[in-house]
Amino acid sequence: MTAMTTHGFKNSKQEFNFGPWKLTANKSHIMKSKDIERLAEEMNIHSLPEMLFGDNILKVQHAGGFGIVFNATDALRRVDNGHGTVKVACADAWQESRADSEHSKEIAKSYDWTFTTDYKGTLMGDQVKLKVTPTTDRIDLEKLKAREQIMYFEEVLLFEDELHDHGVSMLSVKVRVMPSSFFLLLRFFLRVDGVLIRTNDTRIYHEADKNYLLSEYTSRESKMSSLENIPPSLYTDPNEISQYLPLKYLLCEKLEFPPGVDNTSVCGSAQNSATIDSTNTPPAKT
Repeated sequence: MTAMTTHGFKNSKQEFNFGPWKLTANKSHIMKSKDIERLAEEMNIHSLPEMLFGDNILKVQHAGGFGIVFNATDALRRVDNGHGTVKVACADAWQESRADSEHSKEIAKSYDWTFTTDYKGTLMGDQVKLKVTPTTDRIDLEKLKAREQIMYFEEVLLFEDELHDHGVSMLSVKVRVMPSSFFLLLRFFLRVDGVLIRTNDTRIYHEADKNYLLSEYTSRESKMSSLENIPPSLYTDPNEISQYLPLKYLLCEKLEFPPGVDNTSVCGSAQNSATIDSTNTPPAKT
């Protein structure tokens, strides 16, 4: 594992090897305003999060050339700016609660000001990639609760926005490696004060002796009015409040190794990538 600091910024690059896998965590400074404006224009988005870490990534790559990487730009490309029913209702409620705010009137009508994304990661690989298929297999969360040495842990913040002091929208990814497996959690967390709380989580789990990874995407959401019996102090803690949010959507997938590749073979190289898009994959039954 290596780390470095450069040019006075809290920049770091950490690498950790787990069998044929290399895990890389890059952390850098917030993007400059001019770069954010340029990216927003390129993506045809009215605005981007005020704290955007464009160079931050978490990458998990197999020696065979395939893998998965998490970054803010691909996540923001998954933001739906088409005024979905839930978003408009949320924006209207938020605007009504902030009737004295000119900013609320402007953001509620032009784009998804919550930056809600269903991003699940970006598949890496040139000639070979992980194959995404629906599955009924589930991640064994009880096994993850077992006391096992944590060999490596890292958390990478991809973006955060305080919604002009009316809540928070943030996306982060963290990973932990144990002797027999690794586990990742990509979490989008949204809190609009007085309106709702939402989490979109992607959990990815891999056991060292398997030729696949399991992925579970969940979307949970609740109106603030339905959380009146929950201590408000929990509203700001994604780990605590998520257990009180009703499950709205569940998608279970298996990320299978390319044919002929196992945890000991090496082939190909990774150069290209493709964002995981499960739009046409039916959700698993809850």
